[in-house]
Amino acid sequence: MATQAAWNHPVPRIEASERRRRLDRLRAELDEAGIEALLLGSTESLRYFTGLVWHGSERFCGALVTRDTLRYVVPGFECSRVETLPRLEGDIVAWQEEEEPAELISAMLSSGGTLALDEQLPLFQYHRLARAFGAERLRDGGPIVSRLRMRKSPTEIALIQHAMNLTLGVHERVRADMQPGIAASEVVAFIDAEHRRLGADNGSTFAIVSFGAATALPHGADGEQTLRDGDVILVDTGCRLDGYHSDLTRTYVMGEPEADVARTWRIEREAQDAVFEAAQVGASCASLDDAARKVLGRHGLGPDYRLPGLPHRAGHGLGLEIHEAPYIVRGNDTVLEPGMCFSVEPMIVVPDRFGIRLEDHVYMTETGPRWFTKPDDSPTARR
Repeated sequence: MATQAAWNHPVPRIEASERRRRLDRLRAELDEAGIEALLLGSTESLRYFTGLVWHGSERFCGALVTRDTLRYVVPGFECSRVETLPRLEGDIVAWQEEEEPAELISAMLSSGGTLALDEQLPLFQYHRLARAFGAERLRDGGPIVSRLRMRKSPTEIALIQHAMNLTLGVHERVRADMQPGIAASEVVAFIDAEHRRLGADNGSTFAIVSFGAATALPHGADGEQTLRDGDVILVDTGCRLDGYHSDLTRTYVMGEPEADVARTWRIEREAQDAVFEAAQVGASCASLDDAARKVLGRHGLGPDYRLPGLPHRAGHGLGLEIHEAPYIVRGNDTVLEPGMCFSVEPMIVVPDRFGIRLEDHVYMTETGPRWFTKPDDSPTARR
């Protein structure tokens, strides 16, 4: 494997030995399902299993995993680049510009063998593979990969924990420095600078900063905003560490909030606690969403996705992707298991007035859930 860049964090990164164990589990799943191989595209699953990070384009670059081989399928002119990147050892199979990589992949498997596909492969690549293999030989590899990626190892959890700690520190600085008259874009720039100062190698992966009525829009508003006295403030941001995300949201008001804002904030915290208490090993993801909505219903909010109330799912999984399985949503019968990580964010939206989202994440242990970050305890910016 190529030499990795210097690592300056107090937690270990994912080592080659862990990726090899992941491949062993993947191969056992393929064998049990009677599938000859899995094709990984330029996705986070490629990084998960092999360590290779590659940004997708119209040219296929990925890896073919069989029961006893790992082969990288690479555009010919990119081979020298791939050779320099951190990755597990494996043969590099090049295809030239006039060649069809789907045909090359087909030739590497036995006639009649089935191929599972990375669920994030682009549709145009699926069509090319279907022409080369016949659609009847292709399988959805998403369920297999998702089962493996949902249960985080101690190393993964430690990386997420450290990233969350960095982002929580950023939130504390932002909260302390918020002033009337500041522009949302200034806060976004400050968040990025603070992430870098505290040790996030590439700064913020995203930052949503909303004031006043814009906080009722779950993913923020377009255009500039300026903070006024009495505005509700919503800040949602995160960073990445060895590919693993943090994602934290805080909502508060400078000074004393209006009575309905303070009441809604307390209901939000009550709903967060209800989700946490429901998050027991063996519980379904759907039951956690139900727990949040029951709290809101007792306070006259909702029901279902009606507003004022909770307009979306109560949480999402997190790891190499900021939104991944398991999803804390109605109808999801996935059962919670140790190692699963997900957000608890049953946002309450009061249309055209304000929104309250408090987002913290948990990871499941054998004995129940653990918070990555302690939930907030006050709706005021300064205490």
